[in-house]
Amino acid sequence: MRKVVTAAFVSLDGVMQAPGGPEEDPTGGFALGGWTFHHWDDVMGQAMDKTFGAPFDLLLGRKTYEIFAAHWPHVAADDPIGKAFNAATKYVATRSAAPLAWQNSVALRGDAAEAVAELKRHNGPTLLLQGSSDLIQTLLAHDLIDEFRLLTFPVVLGPGKRLFGRGAIPAGLKLVDSKASTTGVVISSYVRSGEVTTGSFALAEPTEAELARRERMEREG
Repeated sequence: MRKVVTAAFVSLDGVMQAPGGPEEDPTGGFALGGWTFHHWDDVMGQAMDKTFGAPFDLLLGRKTYEIFAAHWPHVAADDPIGKAFNAATKYVATRSAAPLAWQNSVALRGDAAEAVAELKRHNGPTLLLQGSSDLIQTLLAHDLIDEFRLLTFPVVLGPGKRLFGRGAIPAGLKLVDSKASTTGVVISSYVRSGEVTTGSFALAEPTEAELARRERMEREG
């Protein structure tokens, strides 16, 4: 069974919109595109090489596909990420009937969650999800993401498209790798780890004040 791996750049407050440049995605008036640029270092480069050095197919939403298709086919022939992206099969969740001109592109039309679930049932390399915040919400809602590889940047961006939005359902995760770059970027990988477990630090016998507080909370909603 194939894995779906989400590899994402995120701000400290969870925004993943337009990390690469001001023109990348100004949807909703987002004015801080390119917020990753001045944090890049060799540690981050090594992490990216590890992700893109293993076999993968790309899994993309339509908007991210268009961003990538306008860029990666035009980089230098010896660019390692460009070579990997151009050679990979690109599965694109789209409602549009427009052709996908980038080589090795396959349209996933209809229900995106069903299409990705079907891809997972077959043999093949990792399905590497890049960008595609809308598609991420759909896959989160259907519990189809197996691993998160996150580069968390020391910036707060405020409004913007988020990694974990309304599509997220409660889930336990296990940290399997973590390191920090010289510029303060935390590079971490999480895999699914069952359900969220809960407990309580409350006193065994609640005080009258605590009982009153609980009653007030229930009353006020």
